[in-house]
Amino acid sequence: MLIEHVESLALRPKEAAKALGIGARTLWAMTSPRGPIPCVRIGTGKRQTVLYPKADIQTWLSREAEMAKGAANAR
Repeated sequence: MLIEHVESLALRPKEAAKALGIGARTLWAMTSPRGPIPCVRIGTGKRQTVLYPKADIQTWLSREAEMAKGAANAR
């Protein structure tokens, strides 16, 4: 029997917080509807799941790093 490894496309909140090096509460605060961290909400009500697509997180983090670099160079 062949077991195929499938890499996940998105992270759950605890995984995303760990990957970003921040706490779960900080992640949740930055995930609010107008927060900067990209997420996808699936479902409704208490059964709603929040996922953080890896590609979107990487793009967002790269953009944040570029903005920080630009701000540091402007000083």
